[in-house]
Amino acid sequence: MYLTGRRILLAATLLGGVVLAGCSGTPLTPAPVEDRDTRGTPSRVDPATLPGFENAGKPGYYTVRPGDTIMRIATEVNHPWRDIARWNNLENPNVIEVGQVLRVVPPQGATAGAATPITAVPLPAPPVAASGAKPAPQPVPVATQTTPGVSAPAAPTAAPASAPTPPAPAPAAAPPSAGADNVDFIWPASGSVVAGFDEAKNKGLGIGGKAGDPVLAAADGRVVYAGAGLRGYGNLIILKHNNTFLTAYAHNQKLLVKEDQDVRKGQKIAEMGSSDTDRVKLHFEIRRSGKPVDPARYLPAR
Repeated sequence: MYLTGRRILLAATLLGGVVLAGCSGTPLTPAPVEDRDTRGTPSRVDPATLPGFENAGKPGYYTVRPGDTIMRIATEVNHPWRDIARWNNLENPNVIEVGQVLRVVPPQGATAGAATPITAVPLPAPPVAASGAKPAPQPVPVATQTTPGVSAPAAPTAAPASAPTPPAPAPAAAPPSAGADNVDFIWPASGSVVAGFDEAKNKGLGIGGKAGDPVLAAADGRVVYAGAGLRGYGNLIILKHNNTFLTAYAHNQKLLVKEDQDVRKGQKIAEMGSSDTDRVKLHFEIRRSGKPVDPARYLPAR
């Protein structure tokens, strides 16, 4: 039960702790910090009495804020939560307090755990130029004016000597939108869109289909959640693609992958179903830095 609770808390944290709009059920709001008060009144803990207070504000340390969880902090500082728990001798990583100061960089002489990087394959950088390298610019002829009886200046004849040095090709680099964290997504299902993205009402796309239709990984990544612990999602899979992008696949009939498993783009990870919803469909989300974005902006045109 303890492990199951932690898995559900992880999934809720990754998706912002909000049940998908358009999915039935009530919001799940995890309690990220410990409430020590047993009398019903808010407890007030003097920050100076909390572990690590002497390091507050120093580089490499993080002061816990209201609403923080160990997973949220780990995502922000780009280190595995297990390493942060180990560096701070946390017996229960789920219990942190507002004002507590945590080390978020490895101690001197220590390294982050082997599980720090995920094995998702980053999007290859786009080619420098689609039509091939541009030829080196030719020297611009110097216009000279000749006067009858006067020889033309000899200086222009020396200009070709500097021509073999072409300008640096750096300006032809990748377009501004390209980056190491960009992901080349594909459609996770072949059905038609039955519900569009609406930031206020629907945090993703509803894709129709038949029970048992394949649900595919939209990009290379790692399974960070696979289960049915969040009401409103049904059988849910969450994939982490890099430090920027997550994708979520809800209402599945059957899950075909397990947590911590690496998957490839286009791999079948589930079968479409109607768990915790009123019809057979896939609810698909893309989260960028934890915020839902319109998947249609990142998926190829059909």
